[in-house]
Amino acid sequence: MSDMENYEIKNTVSGVLVIDKPVGMTSHDVVQVVRKGTNIRRAGHTGTLDPRASGVLVVLIGPAVRLSEYVSASDKRYQGIIRLGSRTDTYDADGTVTDTSPVDITEEQFENALSQFIGEIEQVPPPYSAVKIKGKKAYQLARQGEEVDLEPRKITVHSLELLEWAPPEAVVDIYCSSGTYVRSLAHDLGNVLGCGAHLIGLRRTKSGRFTLRDAVPLQKLREAFDDGSWYQYLIPAAEALSEWPALELDDDQLDVVRHGHRIPAEEKLGNMVRGVSAQGELVALLSYEEDTNEYQPRKVFFS
Repeated sequence: MSDMENYEIKNTVSGVLVIDKPVGMTSHDVVQVVRKGTNIRRAGHTGTLDPRASGVLVVLIGPAVRLSEYVSASDKRYQGIIRLGSRTDTYDADGTVTDTSPVDITEEQFENALSQFIGEIEQVPPPYSAVKIKGKKAYQLARQGEEVDLEPRKITVHSLELLEWAPPEAVVDIYCSSGTYVRSLAHDLGNVLGCGAHLIGLRRTKSGRFTLRDAVPLQKLREAFDDGSWYQYLIPAAEALSEWPALELDDDQLDVVRHGHRIPAEEKLGNMVRGVSAQGELVALLSYEEDTNEYQPRKVFFS
């Protein structure tokens, strides 16, 4: 490939790759595979999956990375395998068992305990997490033997459904807000039940509007990088926020928005909207300003 072709690819390709991350890789590892395979440095994921976890990992490439803060805030869905009867220092199977208890829990008791975590709740992240304390990641401090005291955070758990009950293990479907730690959920559930618990398996089944049906297995994507057919898996950037209302802009509005200026709102479609061209191309993200009845560009993608 010539330098000119490389330049054109790096400066014109923008979109989303939805990848089924395998167990054993970090989310950053997957992004590195994408950067190497596409020859595009500008790429990033929109929500970390632990190495032990698998499933939907949304990777933005090119100018689409500017959508990251919005896509990252989307709700997530998981299937988690929880083992009752033991706690670990990491809240998952990678850690050291800190105590064990007999499991004398009925399915009904388990479901009753689950129901206590539905809704807006406060959750303390695991001590072995990437949350920063005075500039250092919590897991770095924990590994050094330091006491890790993390502040609780507000999260929303939309639903919890028991899929399989085979004590001491249970499989649970978790639909939650961004920022939820399923490891903490398992740990806290064990505390409520009085027998302790930790997470032994996790698969993300949905991130925002993307599900496993949209995801390409990483190995299959690697093969597509090798033969140059990976573009078939590239999803238009506008699809990443397809749940947002779309505001189609005419030529005059396009010109105004591209310069970062407000446009009058004929109607309020939502607090945040996607500004798109007649061809469906994502032009900008705009917020509705109530006081002036206008749309204000927040991010402009083409000038």
